Amino acid sequence: MLVLTRRPGEKLTFPTLGITVHLLHSSARSAKVGVDAPPEVRILRDELAAGPHPATPPADRHTQANALSKLSLAIHLARKQWAAGRPAAADATLAAALATVETMDRERAAAAPALAAARCRALVVDDDPNQRELLAGLLDMNGCECATAADGEEALSYLSTHAHPDVVLLDMAMPRCDGPETLRRIRADGRLVGLRVFSVSGTRPDALSVPGVPGGFDGWFPKPLNPRRLWDAIQAATNSPTVTN
Repeated sequence: MLVLTRRPGEKLTFPTLGITVHLLHSSARSAKVGVDAPPEVRILRDELAAGPHPATPPADRHTQANALSKLSLAIHLARKQWAAGRPAAADATLAAALATVETMDRERAAAAPALAAARCRALVVDDDPNQRELLAGLLDMNGCECATAADGEEALSYLSTHAHPDVVLLDMAMPRCDGPETLRRIRADGRLVGLRVFSVSGTRPDALSVPGVPGGFDGWFPKPLNPRRLWDAIQAATNSPTVTN
């Protein structure tokens, strides 16, 4: 359990949650406490708490918002307890709240390695082995786990026997099963609904008469390839973390 013993001017920091609590001033009947918090979460004085509620934070910020909410309520309660001449009760209220925040901070820190390990997954389909491996290697360095296929038939076989990737990068001119035919068969397969498919091709889409979105490609990237533009599109499509090379 966290026991709160702070002098004016001292602070408590929860780095993983981005929370810092400052003890600004204290007396026998009151205490002034400051809280640094992320901008998306508001902390209101109790007289304002009945006002309009902020929008519900995104799911990935739920733990942080929950911790801040508990801390905010505890500060409001502690202020009233100090004002009522109950400093021991106020200290206990803040100590319990900060212990909860500390627990959440530890849990979030423990989960961080697993979150960092999460990577987007791509299937690179190109009949040129050098180009295929170079693109896969570049994406891997940016934090994207890559599988490769030499043509459409090999790509379709992979998709039928493996977990679906986040995105398929598909060349157009390939033997056995070219890009347009591979796309047609992907879109006709009910098991692959929603799979993102980007064309990486030296041919223009109008020359191949491929459909646009929906039903066609989710993006078209001409050769010579602009790797930055492609990676930005993959990030936007899969919410991948940014990796600086």
